[in-house]
Amino acid sequence: MENGEGGGGEYTKDGSVDLRGNPVLRSKRGGWTACTFIVVYELFERMAYYGVAANLVVYLTERLHQGTVQAANNVTNWSGTVFLTPLLGAFLADAYLGRYWTFVAGSAVYLLGMLLLMLAVSVPALKPPPCDPGAGATCPRASALQLGVYFGGLYTIALGNGGTKPNISTIGADQFDDFHPAERLRKLSFFNWWMFTVFTGILFSTTVLVYLQDSVSWSWGYGVPTLALAASVAVFLAGTPLYRHKLPQGSPITKMGKVVCAAVRKCRVAVPGDLTELHELEPEQYASKKRFRVNPTSSMAFLNKAAVKAEDAPGWTLCTVTQVEEMKQIAKLVPLLATMFVPCALMAQVGTLFVKQGVTLDRRVGRGTGTFRVPPASLGAVVTLTMLVCVVIYDRAIVPAVRRRTKNPRGITLLQRIGAGLVLQVVTMATTAAVESRRLSFARRHHAGEPLPLTIFVLLPQFVLMGAADAFLVVGQIEFFYDQAPESMKSLGTAMSLTAYGVGNMLSSAILSAVVRVTAAGRRGTPWVTDDLNASRLDCYYAFLAALAAVNLAAFVALSCRYSYRAESTEAIGVTARVHSEPVAAVAP
Repeated sequence: MENGEGGGGEYTKDGSVDLRGNPVLRSKRGGWTACTFIVVYELFERMAYYGVAANLVVYLTERLHQGTVQAANNVTNWSGTVFLTPLLGAFLADAYLGRYWTFVAGSAVYLLGMLLLMLAVSVPALKPPPCDPGAGATCPRASALQLGVYFGGLYTIALGNGGTKPNISTIGADQFDDFHPAERLRKLSFFNWWMFTVFTGILFSTTVLVYLQDSVSWSWGYGVPTLALAASVAVFLAGTPLYRHKLPQGSPITKMGKVVCAAVRKCRVAVPGDLTELHELEPEQYASKKRFRVNPTSSMAFLNKAAVKAEDAPGWTLCTVTQVEEMKQIAKLVPLLATMFVPCALMAQVGTLFVKQGVTLDRRVGRGTGTFRVPPASLGAVVTLTMLVCVVIYDRAIVPAVRRRTKNPRGITLLQRIGAGLVLQVVTMATTAAVESRRLSFARRHHAGEPLPLTIFVLLPQFVLMGAADAFLVVGQIEFFYDQAPESMKSLGTAMSLTAYGVGNMLSSAILSAVVRVTAAGRRGTPWVTDDLNASRLDCYYAFLAALAAVNLAAFVALSCRYSYRAESTEAIGVTARVHSEPVAAVAP
């Protein structure tokens, strides 16, 4: 076993174990076989989540009778909470429970939230009576009980998502051994195929489930995703005998806090000129724990004081070089994380104001008895389809072609991929402003109510461009924060990428509220965004978002040019070198 061999074959070399803590055979667990159960879970879970999220703004405005701005902010506030709770889940997984059991507990809470929502849209006493505000009727407000049950279900889902979301993709990545050249190469392609599965689930939600909600009933529209979530949990649990697990490495917050406190405590201690004199454990001690040892660097030199051996300093103030370098790596990610907030705020427009634009337009396809009305939220499927196509083209055509020139196994760097997505987002918002200007001009010329005699498909350019941007940005972002997080803090790295979506959604609410308030106090006295979009200046709002995206892009470029990728140990570099010689076909699942 010390040589990685057992009676039944080769053992994994990255410290993977089964649920009882025993070493696992490479041939018996992990790899794409185990990942099959994990990606099938993600397929059904995304169907469930977007079965609620995709059409949420429509339910809030048409069934709970909320105004456009209030509903849009409620959607983004909830979405923000969904993506902030993973910080708690990542902490529990890394410090105490491990990824698997944190995930299982989160799934149970998640399912409870879906059941509450299904009751809220099915039981007559838990929903307001139907109302048509267009007919001049005054719609009754939802009662405290009705709001409590519905939003209670939403935020229960957000809490459960905190346990599932930061751990499921990390569990998937854990099925590949970084010490094995072929598996390390397959892992480079894992996140592309992972996101492909995510997009497929979203596609089903934004077409079939949205149609059920708009044209059949909300009970069916929420009942199907609830069953999908239950099925997804069952599939994940069925794959348990095949999974590789990583033992909890201790609280990353505690580790980072120790480094900072030790450096402050020894602020007057001089750092030796030769960084090899800093405190570090022997390589054998890391090898026994199946971990990489990180070499010292001169960046953030103040933190190196934590690894200085000082005779008069308390014992708790002595940290290893690896602990210091892990703290540095997380600290280096924070500025780039901040540049992800605005892009995530722009993504939030797809499920809120983009959908409300569609409500104002002619949604009919065909004539006579064969007429079909396109649900406004279904245009989100265009984003998903574009992402699916772009991810496949990127993984199968662009990466192999560019890899031959750059010698980078990913083709281009992760930050270059994210940067390409940010550029496309600027183009997207500028195009969206132009499309909305055209829609408003049409509304003024025809003096028509809703729907306008203008096809909903005039919105296609903004959805297609957003999908292309997301194909670069979404996949690149989650892979970047996972890849660049220290080995012992992978769940925290994944949670950081999700935090960007949480803050971004909250930022979207803050921006919309601030713009409405400022423009309402302006010379015209009319806010840019009102319940009547035909009387609004949504084009100005989108132009403002495009300018904000351009400023954010400049900040990202400035930071990424100065960023140095995570320093790998000698062992990891050796594995990477062998990866480069592997055939490209090994990437395929």
